[in-house]
Amino acid sequence: MEWHVTLLAGIGILLALFLSGAPIFLAFLFAILTGVYFIIGPAGFPMFANSILDTASITSLASIPLFILMGEVLFRSGTMDVLFDSIDKLVGRVRGRQYVLVVVLSAVFGALSGVAMAVAAMLGRAIMPGMQARGYDRDIAAGLIVGGASLAPIIPPSLLAIIVGSIADVSIAKLLIAGVLPGLMLGGIFLVYVFIRIAANPELAPTNVASERGEVTAGEQLWALVRVLPFAIVVFSVMGFIMLGIATPSESAATGVVGAMITAAIYRNFSLKLVWESVMASVTVSAMILTIMAMSKMFTQLLAFTGATSELVQLVANLGMDPTMMLILMLAVPFVMCMFIDTIAVILLTIPIYQPVVSGLDFDPVWFWLLFLINITLGAITPPFGYTLFAFKAVVPEMTISDVYKATWPFVLLFLAGIGVIIVFPQIATWLPGVVG
Repeated sequence: MEWHVTLLAGIGILLALFLSGAPIFLAFLFAILTGVYFIIGPAGFPMFANSILDTASITSLASIPLFILMGEVLFRSGTMDVLFDSIDKLVGRVRGRQYVLVVVLSAVFGALSGVAMAVAAMLGRAIMPGMQARGYDRDIAAGLIVGGASLAPIIPPSLLAIIVGSIADVSIAKLLIAGVLPGLMLGGIFLVYVFIRIAANPELAPTNVASERGEVTAGEQLWALVRVLPFAIVVFSVMGFIMLGIATPSESAATGVVGAMITAAIYRNFSLKLVWESVMASVTVSAMILTIMAMSKMFTQLLAFTGATSELVQLVANLGMDPTMMLILMLAVPFVMCMFIDTIAVILLTIPIYQPVVSGLDFDPVWFWLLFLINITLGAITPPFGYTLFAFKAVVPEMTISDVYKATWPFVLLFLAGIGVIIVFPQIATWLPGVVG
């Protein structure tokens, strides 16, 4: 059977299973076992078992359950409430200050959890009702919360960055660090857009800034700053150690868990029950992710066995397409797929196919895979099937799903503009990893 027939048949089976609602790992398991049987035969099943063993032996993947555990400890200990209240007091008297608060909280919560759905649900529940009561524009507020939450997988530590880096065989430490400047840039783009909208239409934000913020004394602001300081322990124990070259991502994930426990203890919310519940929640999620990644490794091996990997590289070389146009095409495909398929499924389906092509085109691997990461993150907020949209809608029932779609589209375009800037100026993604590592 020709390699392209085998490849298209495999992708077709996977897409059909994804769209049917089957769990991702079961869809991959069925497709892979079918492929092993018909392509290799019964002798291929030991290779399948070895792929599971190889995946379980990748030390960098130890960071996944540890980062999940860190986030669970922080959320379950209630320390996020302290952070929310303190940042609210520290944001000054600016027009549209709640918009600023959303972006700042999105970046901070994203850095502490790395999961867009969790940040969208938290901010939608905690800050959206107050913004509407104060007279903020509902659509801008909703779009900003969803867009801001989508910074979580970009700003380190990011579970998606670890998964992408592991499958694409690119330095996880560099990929994590590469997300810092683009994440901050996108947050800045959101604020510039909001302030332009307010300047054009003052009714989009309350005019009485003083009454909106309330009286916050210098002493209260100082105390708010002091209360925020323990979170520096978590940030430094994760990114600080990586950027100083002291620890690998896996080791920094372990120190991050310790930092989260110390922070919870400082706020007097630490207990053995908290640790037990956090560990149990982390085990469930981690087992699912690692199982999916084992399936992806076998999928890569099947591609190589059928000759599809080398043929794809040769096909791209024979196209003679301009590298920039090829880059846009390679980003457009997962962008569209993420509108209909789970983000993790898209990652596992496309990276094994893209990896040899990226090498053949001589793209900087950190730069390309960061663009890929931002792109699939964007796919989680594009209608009709954006999981971050659904998480937000679940905690804001007064908005219809069509209202959420309408509110989100401007921020999808802002994300695309940000991707364009990084394509034109790759140093935004590559400078910091180059300096650090």
